Order: sequence, then C-alpha cells, then structure tokens
Amino acid sequence: MEASDRRRWWALIAIAASVLVVGLDLTVLNLALPTLSRDLHAPTGDLQWFSDAYSLVIAAAVLPAGLLGDRLGRKKVLLVALVMFGASSALCAYATSTGELIAARALLGLGAAAIMPLSLSILPVLFTADERPKAIAIMASATFVSFPVGPLLGGWLLDNFWWGSVFLINVPVVVLALIAVAILMPESRSVHRPRLDFGGVAISALGLTALTYGFITAGEKGWTDTGSLATILAGAVLLAAFVAWERRVSRQPGSRPLVDLSLFSSAGFTWGTILSTLVSFSLFGILFAMPLYFQDVRGLDALGSGLRLLPLIGGMIVGMIGGSRLQNPRKGPDGQPLPPAVNTKVLVAVGYVVMAAGLAAGTFTHSSSGTGFTAAWFAIAGLGLGIAMPAAMNVAIGALSAERSGAGTALITAMRQVGATIGVAVLGTVINDAYRSRLHLSGLPAATANAVRASVGEGVQAAHAAGSSALLSSVRDAYVHGMSIMLWVGTGVALASALLALSFLPRRAGGVGQPPLPEADVIGPIGGPQKAELGR
Repeated sequence: MEASDRRRWWALIAIAASVLVVGLDLTVLNLALPTLSRDLHAPTGDLQWFSDAYSLVIAAAVLPAGLLGDRLGRKKVLLVALVMFGASSALCAYATSTGELIAARALLGLGAAAIMPLSLSILPVLFTADERPKAIAIMASATFVSFPVGPLLGGWLLDNFWWGSVFLINVPVVVLALIAVAILMPESRSVHRPRLDFGGVAISALGLTALTYGFITAGEKGWTDTGSLATILAGAVLLAAFVAWERRVSRQPGSRPLVDLSLFSSAGFTWGTILSTLVSFSLFGILFAMPLYFQDVRGLDALGSGLRLLPLIGGMIVGMIGGSRLQNPRKGPDGQPLPPAVNTKVLVAVGYVVMAAGLAAGTFTHSSSGTGFTAAWFAIAGLGLGIAMPAAMNVAIGALSAERSGAGTALITAMRQVGATIGVAVLGTVINDAYRSRLHLSGLPAATANAVRASVGEGVQAAHAAGSSALLSSVRDAYVHGMSIMLWVGTGVALASALLALSFLPRRAGGVGQPPLPEADVIGPIGGPQKAELGR
C-alpha cells in the first residue's frame, strides 16, 4: 500500500476520534440521568431537556456548519468545533443547577453541530464508492466503541466520584482528537468557495428550532397543548418558506443555496437519510429508557447498568461487520467487479426486521427479569441496528459529490437530529403517560404524590423515604409498563421502516463501481483517488 494511500486511512481514524467524542457524551449522559434526577432534583421534563437542548442547537446550527466547512475548509472548522466541545464539556461538569447544565449542553450542541457533518463530509472526498462501505463501517465503529467505553468508564466514575466527572472524560479525548486531526486529516473545501446564504441560514434555523421545540414541549405538556401545536405548525411553515427561498436562490446566477434541493431527486439520498433517521429514533428510545430501568427498577449501580448495555453494543458490532462485508463489491473469475452479495434494500430491510424482533421481545421485560433475558433481546436489537444503520447511511452519502459533501452531510445530520429529538419527545411522552396511568397514589400526601408523578427516580426516592414497599412496587411496575409500551412503538416503527426500505430504497448505493470524482472537486494532491489538500 502506498504511503499516500495509508495516510487516507489514518486520516479516517483521526476523524473517527472526533466522532468518538460525541458518542461518549451521549452514552455518559444517559447513564447519568438517574443520578442527575436525584442530585439536581430534576423531573422527567428536565431530564429530557438535558438531551433536547443539545439536539435543539444541533438542529439550528448544523446546516450553516456544513456550509462553513465547504467554504472555509472542513479541517479548520472541525478543529474549532473540537475546542468548543471540550470547553463546553468542562462547563457541564461544574454546573450547579438544571438551568446551568441545560445551557452548557446547548453550547456543547454547537460544537457537535460541526463535528457530526464534517466527520462524514470527508468520506466522498477521500474514498471511492467501492471503498465507502468500509470507511463508513470504521466511522460507525467509532460510535459503537463509545457505547461500551462510555457506560463502563462513566459507571465507574458515577460510583466513585460526583456526576460532573462523566463530562470531564470528554476533555482528554478531545485533546487527542485535536492532535490527530491537526496532523493527519487533509484539508478540503469547495473549489467555488460558496457565499453564505444568510437568508437561508436564518429561516432554516428558526424553522428547525421551532419544529424541534414544539415537539419537545408537546412531549412535556401533552399533544393537545395549543402552544406546542402552534409552535410545530410555525416550524413547518418556516421550513416550507425555506424551501421556497432556496429555490429562488438556486435560480440566481452565481448564487449557491444553503441546501441543494436537487439532492431530494435522488431516491438513495432521500430514503437513505429517512431510514437512518428512523434507526436513531429507536436507538435513542432504548438509551433513554434502559439506564433508568436498570438503576431505578432493578436497583443496580451505574457501573452495573453500563455493563448490562454491552450486549446491545456487541450485537451492533457483529451486525456492522457482517453488513459491511455483504455490501462490499466482489470480483468475478475474470477480475471484473460484481454486485455485492446482498442488495442494499434487502440488507436494510433485514436489519429492521431483526431489530423489530429484539424490541418485541423486550416488551416482555418485567421488574424482576434476569440479566440473561435482557442481554438476549438487547443483542438481537443491536444486531439489527448494526446491519441497518451503516447500509442506509452508505446509500445517502453515495449520492453526494466531494464539492458539496459538507453541506450535503449537514443536511443528513439535520434530518437525523430532528428525528432523534422528535423520537425522544414522542417516546418520552409514551413512557410518562403509561407510567402515570399505572400509579396507585390514593391516600398519599400531595407532595409525595407529585414527586412520584415527576419521574421514576423521584418516585423510588419518595417510596424509600416513606418506607412503603407497596409504593416502591407500584412505581417500579408502572415504569416497566411504560417502557414496554415504548418498545411496542419502536417495534412498529422498525417494521414500517422495513417496508419503506423494500418499497423505495435503491437496490445499490449510488456510485458503486463508478470511477472516482474529478480532481477539480477538491484542492491539492493527497495521492488518493479523490484528491485533497494536506497539511494546511
């Protein structure tokens, strides 16, 4: 292998380190939710906001972040984002109230808004379509590695130190990622240096923020709340206005819109993005609900909770490796390329069916279920996730050129983040409504009853304070009931996604077997099939 070729793959590993930082933050936050609920006296609504404030800022900032990468240089913007992410992690660690933590999480989202799309944007620049499944698998593995590392390290920290320590573990990882990206990642940007579409930035940020905020408040106040529904409607209207604005900008000579709407003429881009978003929907539900189940229902410590998440990760890794191999093009006896062993739409559909089977099995979880049972359905659900997510992402990324990779991957990220936020809101509402409907609170003092209704963590604390085993059993059984209903919803989403994949997804990711993109799409030589500027 040539030195320049090796450097492309080492550069990918450096970029994957950036993704690892974001994944660590996600896993340690979910593991810390029960502790935050107790130490900061945070009700379920605030617990959702710890996650949603992060997602809200990403939704607003991810599109301009991708365009800035195309214009100023993807490496430069990624380095700035990593510094911001590290500083915000320290602010999260030393927050003294729910308000401070929510604000710090919002700043953290600003850094992640650039890290997430720009880490993907390098893939169409450096790698041919035939190499992309392997590159995407490496990127996905960075996220998957963060899942076991986050719970294990975070669980140990939560058991031995204060909750802020789980955010401080981001800082040394950020430092390593900064060094690796600075040395190894090639600089690349759009040849045409696009002007910022300020009108598009403003309208899209307002629209995405309103839509996301509306779903969050609807999850807290109920789906009949007038203010929430009005905010969702306003967000939808603004996004419709954004589409009209982008069409107008695209018709002006020399102008470049924030979003290339022609991407949606590609079935691969449209449905690959939608289906990868639906994967996130189900994954966020599991990661939100299960740490609370292990710690508040089963009474385990944070490290024990983290260990019990490992079968999910193991299943993901097996699915990712197997799915990646099935996507790789083969060579015939004459050396000519052959199509992959399994076409993409079947692979994604199979992944969703396997995931649905795992989630459906999880609905039979009860308060005293053994670790073996939860490990089994976790592993099955993880296997399906690992098969479906990289395959769907490869289809979406395959529709992008190197010239627009920053803005294109930002659009993919924006849709996934909005979908994940809606998922947290919807699934959080499902759990809350079902949890509260099963509680037996008659005869309790008003303060105790309100605490029990607030969250399962508050309910367990109130039951222990009252010395009531009957109340403790009621709280735990009510939460398990809500979790089961949520898993049934996830099962339905997974089965619907399998049908969508079979109906609309292309048989193959775009560009497989095609020649690399023209050298003019990016700057300077790297020696690889797509050329990029090194060391600037």
